[in-house]
Amino acid sequence: MKFLVDDEQHDFARSLDTLLHAADTPAVVRAWSGGEPAAGRALWERLARAGVFALAVPERYEGLGPLPVELAVAFERLGRHAVPGPVVETVAAAAFWDRLGQRGVEVGAAWLPSLASGKTMASYGMPSAFSPYALDADTADVVLVVDGDTARLAETTGPVQPSADPVRRLARPVVSTGEPLARGPAVAEAAEYAAEYAALATAAQALGLGRALLERTVGYVRQRTQFGVPIGTFQAVKHRLADTLVALEFAQPLVYSAALALAGTDRAATAREVAAAKVTACEAAYTASRTALHLHGALGYTEELDLSLWIRKARALRTAWGTPSRCRARVLLT
Repeated sequence: MKFLVDDEQHDFARSLDTLLHAADTPAVVRAWSGGEPAAGRALWERLARAGVFALAVPERYEGLGPLPVELAVAFERLGRHAVPGPVVETVAAAAFWDRLGQRGVEVGAAWLPSLASGKTMASYGMPSAFSPYALDADTADVVLVVDGDTARLAETTGPVQPSADPVRRLARPVVSTGEPLARGPAVAEAAEYAAEYAALATAAQALGLGRALLERTVGYVRQRTQFGVPIGTFQAVKHRLADTLVALEFAQPLVYSAALALAGTDRAATAREVAAAKVTACEAAYTASRTALHLHGALGYTEELDLSLWIRKARALRTAWGTPSRCRARVLLT
């Protein structure tokens, strides 16, 4: 399958690139990982004004969507610039509340407009299906936890846990013991739908991340010399970069195919498409991170080099919202 974004989507992607270049995202990322979210919240508001979060919210709740293809375009750019915060989880929360409303349970109507506008930053967790931790629960305005067929809000969160990516601040939410927000089969079905949105957004994020790593590595090997010539002229280096490029090129149509499937009604086909996109894009990004690390001579892990921010995120995204083995099993068994 060959997927090409249209001119309007290209313009949207370019506008996000311009916004994020101007925001100095490496500095924002470092502040966020140190527990100083002010710059990250300011960037969040600018992304909201650009319409990023409104893409996951229906028009009847002051959004623009749901538009999964445009979301994939946006999240590829967010990954390219390593934007911090629960961007995926906010989209998943919006998808959950929207789907629940479609099934006649309107508990999210009060939240969706504020998610679209960027006034509310949401974290979203499914502890029985994925991780027991919620991303950036200590910073988010609302933490939604769906366990089986029950949806609740978290009252408090535990201490931030160490992560392979220090920017991904993980905390275990302590859910309310009172009456749940919603309960029943509609909750479980909406949670599955939200998890597919989360997996798609993660896959698109990983694709952009991998491309950024490859571009930086190509630039580096053109400058670094050994034996009097750039190391990029060595055949082994060319092969390594070519393998990384092929992996990313192969992942891109799968990501956009999954976005198109998510806009449809065949849930089984969507589950396969999303799982295939998730595992392929995240493995490609992980390959790009290993290539970057090796060809930089392990300098990529140094705290002073911005490249480390991308390398660490690639490892974390690989298992977020579906491990490689889980995704492969879903492709085979769905």
